[in-house]
Amino acid sequence: MPRMPNNSVLADLRERVQRLEGRDARVREALPFGVPEIDGRLPGGGLALGALHEVAGGGNGAVDGAAAALFTAGVAARTKGKILWCMTRPDLFAPAIAQAGLAPGRVIYVEAGDEKTLLACFEDGLRHGGLGAVVAEVAKLSMTASRRLQLAAEGSGTLALAVRRWRRQAEAADFGQPTASVTRWRVSVLPSRPLPVPGVGRSRWLLELLRSRAGECADFEVEACDAQGRLALPSTVADRSAPPQVARKRATG
Repeated sequence: MPRMPNNSVLADLRERVQRLEGRDARVREALPFGVPEIDGRLPGGGLALGALHEVAGGGNGAVDGAAAALFTAGVAARTKGKILWCMTRPDLFAPAIAQAGLAPGRVIYVEAGDEKTLLACFEDGLRHGGLGAVVAEVAKLSMTASRRLQLAAEGSGTLALAVRRWRRQAEAADFGQPTASVTRWRVSVLPSRPLPVPGVGRSRWLLELLRSRAGECADFEVEACDAQGRLALPSTVADRSAPPQVARKRATG
């Protein structure tokens, strides 16, 4: 006859279940993009705070990570407090992230010697609890590591942003592996906005929401972050007429 667990074991299990249920049931605050078309696709109306989010570049941007870094800088710029930015390659161009709204005086840079040290700094920064966001440029992100980061973010309420960067294009296949992140984004560069005079207009991105826990995937053509870290829909997208099937429904409604 199997031996029944004692009362202390049962009590411990009940306590663990209650803690887990309490954490999951808690309403998470969100950081909206300020673009209804994007916020409407995200549970809570924006990026969940106290959660892990992944961002990678598309195409050749998977290696240089420039668009992904600028998108991440714009998100971090709209939080309050200092930003911890962890990296293994000292090639981040600070003036560019300043143009995306993230002032140099807000950023604390940590250069780690390897990925293991970088992930440890990432987790420690999240557990600190006094930062607006923690950004880390990581190549590999296992399910175990991402769970630790997700739990650390939940415990402190700090926004965790993992910028996925690889040294070779072939390594980008790791981005398809499952992780504990709440959202996963890919940012690809598009031709900039045309100007009526010679010059370079505001950069444009193809922003792909590849994963959204309890939400739907989507893609958006957006204008890159401005000096306040905010995205915008190009006027050709924002002001275009409704698709024919939608227009017919409105006409008959």
